[in-house]
Amino acid sequence: MADTTIDESNVVADLNQTLNETVANATAKIPATPEGMAVAYGGLVIMALLPIFFGAFRSVKYQKEQKENGEVPEIMSEKDAAMFPLIASATLFGIYVVFQIFSKDYINLLLTVYFFFLGVLALAHIFSPVMRKLLPAAFPNETYHLIFTKGKADKKEDLVNYEFDNKDLVCLGLAGLFGVWYLMKKHWVANNIFGLAFALNGVEFLQLNTVMTGCILLGGLFIYDIFWVFGTNVMVTVAKSFEAPIKLVFPQDILDNGFDANNFAMLGLGDIVIPGIFIALLLRYDVSKSKSSRVYFTASFLAYILGLLTTIGIMHFFKHAQPALLYLVPACIGVPIIVALIRGEIRDLLKYEDNPSKEGDEKVSKATDGEDDKTSSKDSEPKKSK
Repeated sequence: MADTTIDESNVVADLNQTLNETVANATAKIPATPEGMAVAYGGLVIMALLPIFFGAFRSVKYQKEQKENGEVPEIMSEKDAAMFPLIASATLFGIYVVFQIFSKDYINLLLTVYFFFLGVLALAHIFSPVMRKLLPAAFPNETYHLIFTKGKADKKEDLVNYEFDNKDLVCLGLAGLFGVWYLMKKHWVANNIFGLAFALNGVEFLQLNTVMTGCILLGGLFIYDIFWVFGTNVMVTVAKSFEAPIKLVFPQDILDNGFDANNFAMLGLGDIVIPGIFIALLLRYDVSKSKSSRVYFTASFLAYILGLLTTIGIMHFFKHAQPALLYLVPACIGVPIIVALIRGEIRDLLKYEDNPSKEGDEKVSKATDGEDDKTSSKDSEPKKSK
């Protein structure tokens, strides 16, 4: 009987190959079905519309509170709007270079911690109005005031001046639970919760002052988006490498794998916030003109939906990432302008200012004073008897 010799090295190699194939098959993305893609794209559209709609109405309330409290809002000038795409380009390319030089794992670890704190604060701000209604009147509530200053006497300057209470702490704790979930699991649902919080707060707080400033900003980012998506692979590379809630994702294989799905369609938060702050400005213009009419807000909101659906349709047809602002900017600017031309309000729309400058107020007051002087002088003239 002949001896049989077993080559252990071959056995180990075959075993490793089998294990690698098993892992690869387990982690491979299942091709998206038409139904799965429809669900994913529908989910992205709904998630994009929610922060724009609610953020716009919250921006009206926020502006009203600012005026009542006498706060001076930070206003983006036309020069700032023109410079923003250049600054964004430099930032995007800088992130791309960093990802090429350093390990993605370490960079994403730092980003995860950073966005954890930002996300918790953003989510707590959204929870606050709801929790204040849900908590009973007997809830023990104490107020705290956190002040951090620099300098002395007349040169003292507030760096932090924040007032909060126990109800705010409850909101912070609840938001912290979502934050821990995001840190531990990096689940796509947790990512979207933080992403929606960022988008809603962005639309609420980032306020444009004039329609012209908004047109300059959106026009510049229109070119920015086209260049970095079609001209280079920088935008797509950063979006895929960046493990942070700066985008909304929805799995195309959710019908097959449920919440463990991993084949995602995505939409950047910039494609929500940038058009969103312009739509919010038009809502504030509507409110300044009428208490009930929402003509320009409705027109721009529907235009955004049309532009987003166009983006998804072209992306699906060409099987290639699309610069969403290529379709969103013409829609969000063009439709309200056409509506204004039809209604004969284009001049009034372009002259509108959310927060009129002091120079404009002085001119108005001087003109009013001049009219009052003319009126008083006419009244003081003696009337001739017939």
